[in-house]
Amino acid sequence: MADFSDKNILILGGSRGIGAAVVRRFAKGGGRIAFTYAGSREAAEKLAKETGTEAIHADSADRDALVATVASRGALDILVINAGIAAIGDPLTIEADTVDRMIDINVRAPYHAAVEAARKMNPDGRIIVIGSTNGDRIPFAGGSAYALTKSAMQGMVRGLARDFGPRGITVNSVQPGPTDSDMNPADGPMADLMHSFMAIKRHIHSDEIAEYTAFLAGPHGAMITGSMQTIDGGFAA
Repeated sequence: MADFSDKNILILGGSRGIGAAVVRRFAKGGGRIAFTYAGSREAAEKLAKETGTEAIHADSADRDALVATVASRGALDILVINAGIAAIGDPLTIEADTVDRMIDINVRAPYHAAVEAARKMNPDGRIIVIGSTNGDRIPFAGGSAYALTKSAMQGMVRGLARDFGPRGITVNSVQPGPTDSDMNPADGPMADLMHSFMAIKRHIHSDEIAEYTAFLAGPHGAMITGSMQTIDGGFAA
């Protein structure tokens, strides 16, 4: 297990699901850890108490608040950007404001947070974005706007890896497939359809994604950058 005891770590979107699993995984490795939450205050406070971490209220759709939160943490060693939303629906009827908010949270927020973190980030730092296999493949109707945001994230990761590489800072995306969560439960109405696209026909567990994230953040991830690390049970194969 990687030792993060001397690391300054910030996780954006950490109160539930994948984010909470990431918080718990990094907490096992030590370090000064904070995570943000937008609407799940009770869950965030419970997780912070459980893990000995700090919960910070910050809406990733609010650029100024997000940038201020990142700046307030000083020189980071690891930034994990997990905050994201999924708006699925017919592009002819889905609300434009809904799509724009998703772009704010899934595209604009990761870019501005990563750039702000890099201003003071320690050498050999890590920036990890939780993306989606839908950046590569969208085999069902209604996901065009969501896939747009996840494909945009791929371009950002490749570009920032070039920009920050001279300082040894790596930038990568972890791209989960169907993951057991409140929004996409393993026994939900879409499970059979999603499993039909997968080589390994089950939902991914959040702690599996957290372990992959910790690997990229540790010493073995030093030469992995500008990459899309897909963990999707063969969904996009």
